[in-house]
Amino acid sequence: MEYRRLGRTGLKVSEICLGTMQFGWTADPETSFQVMNKAVEMGCNFFDTADIYSRWVDGNEGGESERIIGDWLAQGYIRRDEIIIATKVRGPMGDGPNDQGLSRQHIMSAVEASLRRLRTDYIDLYQVHYPDDETPLEETLSALNDLVRAGKVRYIGCSNYPAWLLTKSLWISDVRQLARFDSLQPHYNLVHRAEFERELQPLCLDQGIGVIPYSPLAGGFLTGKYRRERPLPDTPRARHIQERYMNERGFAVIDKLDEIARNHNATIAQVAIAWVLANPAVSSAIIGANSVQQLTDTAYGAEIHLSDEEYTALSELTAWDTEK
Repeated sequence: MEYRRLGRTGLKVSEICLGTMQFGWTADPETSFQVMNKAVEMGCNFFDTADIYSRWVDGNEGGESERIIGDWLAQGYIRRDEIIIATKVRGPMGDGPNDQGLSRQHIMSAVEASLRRLRTDYIDLYQVHYPDDETPLEETLSALNDLVRAGKVRYIGCSNYPAWLLTKSLWISDVRQLARFDSLQPHYNLVHRAEFERELQPLCLDQGIGVIPYSPLAGGFLTGKYRRERPLPDTPRARHIQERYMNERGFAVIDKLDEIARNHNATIAQVAIAWVLANPAVSSAIIGANSVQQLTDTAYGAEIHLSDEEYTALSELTAWDTEK
């Protein structure tokens, strides 16, 4: 596993970031521990979670993924300072009017709850999960700045921000001398590119923002699981994938990934991950895993290095003018 700087910072993160959204949902605590142990064994030092993960499962009050990570850390498998923990704030954590959002009130309450669940006294990367139109940016950034100054948070980042909002946030931080966003989590993969590449990518490169794409496998479509000749599972995810990606353009991408994968003795998913990591703006790609096997199958995408010709061939198949 290689390590990259998170944007302009000196923080080094593994090329693969373990996404833990499934912990406490489709992966029970024991399985989650096994996945985290294997991730560390493979050289992964970067875990991503959020306070809201698992909130709506079986009436769960929220924070189950953070709680599992905290229980795992307490076992002492790895020293706390050897792992980079990223979590998020924004989503609903209760039924009260201040139990969500990016107000100072909610951020200060949410960070203490996350620290308790994670069993730690600091968060390496604290991210706003998505925008809050009802709270001034100055209020959000000021609260985050106070957390950095207090040592409870070391870096701050954002997720799902459009380019104009990220630019405005950076400007406010610069003018008011506040901590600024050092990372962005965008939705980005081989078949979903324009949203990031049009405006966010040049902004991140220019401003030294580390990019941590989520859904690099397009919800599973870029694993090769969905083919022309295979029956479609009767699930909401499968129906979403069918509607969005299962067309001639999508199947042409799978065919090319399959061809390149054979040349590298790799899987389709590994080549799809390699394509994301070949982008110079990307610091780390987030992959989720419900099992150790799923983790190892996908994470080895970091070991695949595409030739210029292979990268170009894949990119040309998914040019913006053909993206729906």
